[in-house]
Amino acid sequence: MMDTFFLSHGSPTLSIDEGLQARRFMQSWRDQVLPEVPKAILMVSGHWDVSEPTVNVINGPNDTIYDFYGFPKSMYQLKYPAPGTPALAKRVKELLQEAGFGRVKEDKHRGLDHGAWVPLMLMYPAADIPVCQLSVDSAKDAAYHYRMGKALAPLKDEGVLIIGSGSATHNLRAIGRDGAPPPSWAVDFDNWLTDALLNGRYEDVNNYLVKAPNAKMAHPWPDHFYPLHVALGAAGENTKAEQVHQSWSNGTLSYSSYRFKAAE
Repeated sequence: MMDTFFLSHGSPTLSIDEGLQARRFMQSWRDQVLPEVPKAILMVSGHWDVSEPTVNVINGPNDTIYDFYGFPKSMYQLKYPAPGTPALAKRVKELLQEAGFGRVKEDKHRGLDHGAWVPLMLMYPAADIPVCQLSVDSAKDAAYHYRMGKALAPLKDEGVLIIGSGSATHNLRAIGRDGAPPPSWAVDFDNWLTDALLNGRYEDVNNYLVKAPNAKMAHPWPDHFYPLHVALGAAGENTKAEQVHQSWSNGTLSYSSYRFKAAE
């Protein structure tokens, strides 16, 4: 049975900035975090936000989507041609529909956005593991995404690695300079999230807008937080959370990342 994960991918410069601690964490993935090689990977990225659940159904290699602007030219030359996996896409669709999510759309053209390919490029640089993406819906709530994760839990027994890719804090209007100390609102939210997860207060995490300090400051829009709820839900009922990384960039971007595994 595979564990599930939430990874904070922070800035797109994670793809080239050797100074980022989170980059070194992701590069150490196979050695330090997950030696087992998954059969396939399901990525739930905050950069695919649509009004109905949608999976990408790709035969052949996934395209690399450069959904960021004004960054160094070298970033637009990176490629991550991991194969698509129509079989996993169909299985995701089947599980969601069986759980009552209604229509699940298929996108037969969309590749991997940078919330997917940047972490995977560091974690699995050979790009030889099939990857499927699933969307989020910022018009829905956290509990909806948690239920979505619960519906996908059987995939863990099928050798599929489920990763939610977003950010523990994500307020782009409050971005600071690199090296600036994180402000108290970001630290307080990040600490609350870690404490809630490690102590099993998952209902509080689903109800974070009420329970968490500075919730709307940390996440003015929920798109980068909902991937966490999918990964948490997919871990199952008796889940133990572990923080596998924590660092900061740009003053306010937390790279807090978590593993969710069955409690022993």
